[in-house]
Amino acid sequence: MAANPVAAARWDWRSVICWALWGWGSSAFNTVILTFVFTVYLTGSVASDPQTGSKALGVTLTIAGACIALIAPVTGQRSDAGGRRKRWLALHTALVVVSTAGLYFVQDVPSSLLLGLVLVAVGSVFVEFAGVNYNAMLLQVSTPATIGRISGFGWAMGYFGGLVALAIVLFGFVQPEIGLFGVTSEDGLNIRVVALFAATWFALFALPLLIFVPEAPSPADQVQRSFLTGYLVLGKRLACMWRTDRSTLGYLAASAIYRDGLAAIFTFGGVIAAGTFGFSPGEVVVFAIAANLIAGASAFLGGRADDRFGPKPIIVTSLFGLVVVGSSLVVLPDKAAFWVCGLLLAGFLGPTESASRTFLARIAPPGREGETFGLYATTGRAVSFLGPLAFSGFIALFGTQRAGMAGIVLILLIGLLAMIPVRAPQRTDAATTGSPL
Repeated sequence: MAANPVAAARWDWRSVICWALWGWGSSAFNTVILTFVFTVYLTGSVASDPQTGSKALGVTLTIAGACIALIAPVTGQRSDAGGRRKRWLALHTALVVVSTAGLYFVQDVPSSLLLGLVLVAVGSVFVEFAGVNYNAMLLQVSTPATIGRISGFGWAMGYFGGLVALAIVLFGFVQPEIGLFGVTSEDGLNIRVVALFAATWFALFALPLLIFVPEAPSPADQVQRSFLTGYLVLGKRLACMWRTDRSTLGYLAASAIYRDGLAAIFTFGGVIAAGTFGFSPGEVVVFAIAANLIAGASAFLGGRADDRFGPKPIIVTSLFGLVVVGSSLVVLPDKAAFWVCGLLLAGFLGPTESASRTFLARIAPPGREGETFGLYATTGRAVSFLGPLAFSGFIALFGTQRAGMAGIVLILLIGLLAMIPVRAPQRTDAATTGSPL
C-alpha cells in the first residue's frame, strides 16, 4: 500500500490553524447537538418515554446514514474536479448551521419529536458531506512527515472546541435556573437556545478556513461529470481497486465497521449516562467536558505516535482498549464506574479517529482525495445501521439500555478483528519537520 505523496512541502502554521478551527466549530454540532445535550433532550424530555425516544433516534440516524452512503462518494468526486472543494464545504457547512438553528423550534412535547428528529438527521447528513471535503484538505496543510500530528492536532482542536462549547452551555444555559439572557427551562427553552448557540459557534469558526486556506487545484485528468455519470466512474474505479488494490478495500470495510461503533458511542453515550446511570442533564454535560479534555489530549499525543509508528498500531491498540473497557462498563453497576470507564473510552477514541483519517490520507490517490474520503464516508455509512441497530435492537430484545451497550461493544470487536489482517501503509520518516506540534 503506497503512501500518498502529499503535495505540501513546508509547515504553514496559518493554514493548519484555520483548517483546525473548522473542526473546533463543527464540534458544536457533533458534541452539543448529536451526543450530549440535544439528543438527550429529545429522548428524555420531548419523547413520551426514554425507550421510545431512543429507538426513534436510532431509526432516524439509520435513515440518515443510508442517505450519506448513497451520495457521499459522488459529492467528493465532484469537489475534486474543477477545484470546488471549498465551495462544497461552504455549502454543506451552511446547511448544517441552518438545520441546527431550526432545532430552536423543538419544544418539550411529544408532538415536536418528529421535527427534532428530522432536523438532527439533516444536520448529521450534511456535516458528514462537509467532513468529506474537510478531511481531504488535510493533504493541503500537511507533509508526509507531519500528517499524523496535524491530523491529531485537528482532532484535538475538535475535542477542545467541544469542551469549551459544552462549558458555555452548562454554565450559561443548562445548569442555572435563570441562564444567560434570562433563559429558563420553561418549554425546554434553555436547551432550544443551546441549538442557536451551536449554530452560531459553527458558523463563526468555519469562516477562517473558507477565507484563508487556498482552494485545491483541479487535477489535469479531472473533468466535471453529471451526477449519475459519477456513479458509473465510481463503479469502474472500485472494480479496478478490486483487481489491483484489495488491501485498500479491506481497510475501507474494516474501518467502516469499527467507525460505526465509535459513532454509536458518541451518539448514545449521553443517552446511556442519563437513562442507565441516572445522570442529570447537568451531570451529562460535566462528564462530556471531562471526556472531551481526555479525548483531545490523547488525539494530540496519538498523532505524534502515528508519525513515529504508523497509523495501524494506533488503531489496533485503541480498538482493543475500547472493547475491554466497554465490556467492563456493560456489567459494572454504578455512576462511579461510568465515570472511570467513560473517561478511559474517551482516551482511546481520539487516537482511533485521528489515525483512521491519516491511514486513508496516506494511501489516497493524488487528485482524488475527495472521492476517496467520500468512499470512506460511504463504506462507513453503508453499514451505519449496525451501531444504531445493535443499540436499539438489543434494547428491544432485552428491555434495557445496558443491553444496548453490549451491542455497541460487539460492533467494535468485529471491526477490530477485520482490521488485524489489513496491510499498513508505508511510513515516512518524521525526523525534521519544522513543525511546532
